[in-house]
Amino acid sequence: MIFDAHSDLPTFVYDERVNGKTRVLEENFERFFAPGIGARVMAIWTRPERRNSATLYGLEVLNSLRRDIEESERFELVTTVDGMKKAIEEGRVALWLALEGGEPIGESIHLLEVFYRLGLRLLTLTWSLRNTIGDGVFERTGGGLTNFGLDVVGKAEELGIVIDLSHINEAGFWDTLDATAFPVVASHSNARRLCDHSRNLTDEQIKAIAERDGVIGAVAIPSFVHREHATLERYVEHIAYMVDLAGYRHVGLGFDFVYYLPGWSGRSVEGFENESKIPALVERLSETFSESEVEAITFKNFERVFERVVG
Repeated sequence: MIFDAHSDLPTFVYDERVNGKTRVLEENFERFFAPGIGARVMAIWTRPERRNSATLYGLEVLNSLRRDIEESERFELVTTVDGMKKAIEEGRVALWLALEGGEPIGESIHLLEVFYRLGLRLLTLTWSLRNTIGDGVFERTGGGLTNFGLDVVGKAEELGIVIDLSHINEAGFWDTLDATAFPVVASHSNARRLCDHSRNLTDEQIKAIAERDGVIGAVAIPSFVHREHATLERYVEHIAYMVDLAGYRHVGLGFDFVYYLPGWSGRSVEGFENESKIPALVERLSETFSESEVEAITFKNFERVFERVVG
């Protein structure tokens, strides 16, 4: 059973429904979910060209996703861990709602609560660019959390929203840890020591997330795995490295498959190009880790953080 902590499928669903399709997730179940995905974080990402209308776009994507889920009996949008467990027991895939970047909430703490009431349970504070919360890793100025960003972290803690530190720059990363005592996650990041990319985490960041009882989701974007030859073996090396550094309880999976998005075709990890290769990943993990450790990495670790933060 797999808990995938990051998926851009809401973008795909939105685009397909704009083009007149319905039951998008249902029609693509075998393609996206069949190889053992029991729970998945569905992230609403504000495309750079839609940042000026981020709230409108975010709500449109959310509406299209919810309508698509309602058209299928195989999925359920969940807001609690008990709800997730019940959905899985009844044979459905449990979907968690996330914002990949806080652009849709603009400068309004009230909009964060609105999105929470609509199902939001994980917030990636920034995408790679600057927003009202703080600076992403692609900004050159290196600013940390803004005053509003500190308010967002506090409100998320109050509501029960998991804070995700993938994409934020290092100053904002440490500001966030100073601002909350709750577990945090990096839903889709790897080890910078193995692949020197700004989207990956330093050893100090990995250990700091572990010290908060958080989890890092290993990401299958090839440029985050290896600069020249990204393979399944090297992806597993990131998982093993982070386990050695922080302990198996603090590493999970956040695939971030993007092969289905325009402009990303072919950008895949060799041997782990899509969901159909999940059994090969589990087999490789089983060669390295015990059965209980594999279960923790593939599902239980993220379940634990959601249970503590979300309930």
